Amino acid sequence: MYVAAIQMNSQDNKEENLGKAEKFIDEAASKGASLVVLPELFNYLGLDENMPSQSEYIPGLTIERMITKAQQYKIFVLCGSILEKDKNGDRSFNTSVLIDPSGKIIAKYRKIHLFDVEIEGGVVYQESAFIKPGNKVVTVNTKLATFGLSICYDLRFPELYRRLSFNGAQIIFIPAAFTLQTGKDHWEALIRARAIENQAYVIAPNQVGFHPKNNQCYGKSIIVDPWGTVMAKASDREMVIYAELDLMYQEKIKEKLPSLLHKREDIFSF
Repeated sequence: MYVAAIQMNSQDNKEENLGKAEKFIDEAASKGASLVVLPELFNYLGLDENMPSQSEYIPGLTIERMITKAQQYKIFVLCGSILEKDKNGDRSFNTSVLIDPSGKIIAKYRKIHLFDVEIEGGVVYQESAFIKPGNKVVTVNTKLATFGLSICYDLRFPELYRRLSFNGAQIIFIPAAFTLQTGKDHWEALIRARAIENQAYVIAPNQVGFHPKNNQCYGKSIIVDPWGTVMAKASDREMVIYAELDLMYQEKIKEKLPSLLHKREDIFSF
């Protein structure tokens, strides 16, 4: 299958972000992509205090527009993530949505691991101030492959990816807004590790450049094969990257390097 990952510099104007995402999807579809993957918070990335006001129910404005694109081109669209309203609380979920070619929502994953860190130099991120964590591991079987869903900071928790693989994930999504400070040292290394240890394809579209809160995202969106080989990587700008995934090649790797994965369900704690 031919897949596309979209790298964006989303800002605090939702309409402009959505228009840009739609144009990138148009481009990817014109080049024959059957699966298009957007980055984390692709529809709005502004100041923390303004984020709650941009949350939506699912489906809502953003997802309806992505549904239209999936139907128009008869492709799968992974809506990297948006802020999803929670009917039972004042915080939102950071939620990834997978839409099939008919326009049906076939999977929804709420980010489990929230980015609450203090980086050297006094930079503080407190995602839990306005985000509520999810608690479900999500895989979904499709005509293309079995997909496993995750978001950004999840990348640092290998147990989640072992569970996704145990549940049959052949292709894993990691849409992100990974920071420059940590991205330059850890982004590619961790993604390649997740691909190698789980013998899975990984599609990881990232945000790039400066955002309203004056933080900078690392970019370098990447697609990695089950051997850990980088198939495509973005430069430091908004763009689309592409790769052709071969599930038969993946099976050959699994045959050469048998994994103990399916014999060790007991190692999981969730």
